[in-house]
Amino acid sequence: MKPVRYAYGLTAALLIGGATLSLATGYPAGAQVAQNEAGQISTVMPRGAGPGSFADLTEQLAPAVVNISTRQRVKVATTNPFAGTPFADLFGGGRNSGPQTREAQSLGSGFIISADGYVVTNNHVVAPNGRNGEIESITVNMPDGKEYPAKLVGRDAASDLAVLKMDAKRTFPFVKFGDSSSARVGDWVLAIGNPFGLGGTVTSGIISAVYRNTGSNTAYDRYIQTDASINRGNSGGPMFDMKGQVIGINNAIFSPTGGSVGIGFAIPSEIAAPIVDKLKQGEAIERGYLGVRIQALNEDLADSLGIARSKGEFVQAVEPGQAADKAGIKAGDVVIKVGGKEVTREQTLSYLVANTAPGSRIPIELMRDGKRMTVNAKVGKRPTEEELRSQSFDPDEDPDSDQFNRPPEKQGEGLSEEALGMSVLPLTPQIARQLGAGNDTKGLVVNAVDPSSDAAKKGLRRGDIVLSANYRKVADVNGLESAIRSARKSGRDALLLRVQRRGQPATYIPIRLR
Repeated sequence: MKPVRYAYGLTAALLIGGATLSLATGYPAGAQVAQNEAGQISTVMPRGAGPGSFADLTEQLAPAVVNISTRQRVKVATTNPFAGTPFADLFGGGRNSGPQTREAQSLGSGFIISADGYVVTNNHVVAPNGRNGEIESITVNMPDGKEYPAKLVGRDAASDLAVLKMDAKRTFPFVKFGDSSSARVGDWVLAIGNPFGLGGTVTSGIISAVYRNTGSNTAYDRYIQTDASINRGNSGGPMFDMKGQVIGINNAIFSPTGGSVGIGFAIPSEIAAPIVDKLKQGEAIERGYLGVRIQALNEDLADSLGIARSKGEFVQAVEPGQAADKAGIKAGDVVIKVGGKEVTREQTLSYLVANTAPGSRIPIELMRDGKRMTVNAKVGKRPTEEELRSQSFDPDEDPDSDQFNRPPEKQGEGLSEEALGMSVLPLTPQIARQLGAGNDTKGLVVNAVDPSSDAAKKGLRRGDIVLSANYRKVADVNGLESAIRSARKSGRDALLLRVQRRGQPATYIPIRLR
């Protein structure tokens, strides 16, 4: 999910405190208190019976639900409105002043899954704020008011899951995962968490949908939908069934205001539990990958192809050299089945492939020119989320302030940011195609431009391609930084860049060094 999602006029808001997008994940847990000699919590009510009260169930589960807070340092770009004038040094730094570092905090929820203090939460609860933030500390706050420092054991951005370990020598109450595959629409559920930083809060509702696809086309766009109140700060908190088992991790909401309107989403335990187990053991999460860009079959697309819109997904593009390309899949194909399983709205192509082990050979049934055919593909290994982001580039996307001079994706030594006032990325074949450049084009793509820089004044913008610097071709960031150093050593105050913009001839532009 993107930081802000719009669907039918509704905004998705992260459920961590102070965020715009409400993500709140839940974990499947067979509710069990560590000190409970019986080892299990008895069923509070038979399935199908209406609850007289949730008090007994809540009393047993709440001790294992925690609040999570992080302290982090975030670098933000500084803009001096008087840069380049005689007054630049009088207002908080001159032309060469770098980004400022500020403190930030995040709040979320989680739950304990073992007596020795392992905690499950959302990745976005403990991830840095933006790409140039750095987590300094993580604190787990128990319902009894005690606080414990925690370390990050592992996290997975694709599924938005993370595992922490509390640094304490004591026995903790804990819960266990349940089986979300047995959940039914209409079943009662409880959500416990930390909405708006208020502390332990319990809400109840029913399951509105078992496998809800939100249209994000991600590998794990497969959620339990509920009308139990979920709000900012519920991220990472558990969704319990009436047996006291965690069947979901509260993850996201649709809302026009950021508050609950009765449409909340939780990561099903059948997805979360295996990932959490691997993260807890320190294992890498590997997923299958075909290398295709897909689109759901809307009514117009299905009618144009003469097929039902309820089955299959349309292939918009195929990445050269990847599994789909090697298997003979082409743009314009409609994938009907993967490994014998039908591709549907609830069981997407991304989900099926991501949950196939890399290296596996699977049959893929598709439609091409109105004819059914089957190809066999050897599934590749899915790149990391950072690698996937680097392969995708939208020149029309307005980068926010945290995209300028940002680690860890910042290349080289950061000389282009410091000296030119712009950040650049290597021009991969995928980005080149998105920018309308040939696959053989070599250079760097401008990722963000400091509005106070000479580069901005000269009209450089996101999506421009830098081909050369002082007549030297720049195939990587090191080449550009070498040209900057050479210019400074020669006493030059500017660097001559050759810039290519989509639909226009390449142009030489002198950029003054800062």
